[in-house]
Amino acid sequence: MDGLKMLLVEDDEVFAHVICRAMRQRGFEVLHAASLPAATELVQQQRFDHAVLDLNLGGHSSLPLIPVLKAQHPDIRILVLTGYASIATAVDAIKLGADNYLSKPADADEILAALDDTPELHLDDASVQEPMSVRRLEWEHIQKVLKEHDGNISETARQLKMHRRTLQRKLQKRPVHR
Repeated sequence: MDGLKMLLVEDDEVFAHVICRAMRQRGFEVLHAASLPAATELVQQQRFDHAVLDLNLGGHSSLPLIPVLKAQHPDIRILVLTGYASIATAVDAIKLGADNYLSKPADADEILAALDDTPELHLDDASVQEPMSVRRLEWEHIQKVLKEHDGNISETARQLKMHRRTLQRKLQKRPVHR
């Protein structure tokens, strides 16, 4: 892996610092962007072999960056990393051209394994073997309806017959794993 260039798009500065340092120790040249505009600028100026994208960048999705990366660098390996994993966003990421999807927390070795792995979803291996809990099913359903309404909280709340503020509180919580 020596000499490979990696783009890390992550708005959590502490996590970004840790991952950058770990990847540099493994022989990568790493450039970090904390926002979509900064990442887009780097993509246009540099050539990358790998990209690790945090799904949620200050309330905005990094998914629109995937086609931009693929257009500039067709052979790039893209990993979407998120603390808010859902099947809907994983499918969207893969459809847009991401090579893999991994739930946080993840360390440098897990990130590299996911980048080198064949395309598949790495949501939570235990969830594949066990049925989802009611809370997890609720989270997945909310994500599906939210996606169907293009992220419109008010319309999603109406469709779910839920108060808008209740929906906002549910969305602020991390999803349950099972």
